[in-house]
Amino acid sequence: MNAMNNIPLFENAATDIYSLIFCAALLAVYHIYLAYKVKKRPTYTVQAVNRIARTAWVETIMAERRDVLAVQTLRNSTMAATFLASTAVLLIIGVLTLSGQGANLSNTWHALNMTGATHESIWLAKLMLLLSDLFVAFFCFSMSIRMFNHVGFMVNVPLTLNHKMISPQHVAFHLNRAGKFYSIGMRAYYFSVPMVFWLFGPHFMVASTIMLIFVLYFLDRAPKIMADDYAE
Repeated sequence: MNAMNNIPLFENAATDIYSLIFCAALLAVYHIYLAYKVKKRPTYTVQAVNRIARTAWVETIMAERRDVLAVQTLRNSTMAATFLASTAVLLIIGVLTLSGQGANLSNTWHALNMTGATHESIWLAKLMLLLSDLFVAFFCFSMSIRMFNHVGFMVNVPLTLNHKMISPQHVAFHLNRAGKFYSIGMRAYYFSVPMVFWLFGPHFMVASTIMLIFVLYFLDRAPKIMADDYAE
């Protein structure tokens, strides 16, 4: 009997499930495209340019012993990551609060939901996915803070010590790792936009995902002049 009662529920959620798969596929194809372009042209994206810049920055700081500049720059990066991690915690608390008021807000949230499921369990499943996305953002920004703190100690070690594990290349690896965690955290923030629109209906999620990809393309693309100069 329970299995038969769940059949209409899954049938009503088919549109939401297909929309989720479609949006996930769009985002996956977009990032595969970026990886392919970066492989052909190392300066195609802003993230790739930043990795090169961070490596050159570490080599300059350690060679010229510009300790004050290093501390100030890493402090700014740590403060930005701390702010975004704290914001993720506040958003998580907000989503948890919202999950307890699903029955009271169902009429309002589903007023524009023309094709998707309106069952409370489906709505809670959407909130769980949104929570998971925000937890990924919090974890990534926390790891970014951790790596920035490690780099703060390593970048001030004199090169005259000739320590194998604290070379400029090794320090740059940790700094780029911190930057990667920061970038993934920002991606999690971006992905939360379609997931929030999904609460209003699957058609809103599809539309917002397509719009997000257009916005991300302009954010990720490095200046064309820079890329052309590198290719030459």
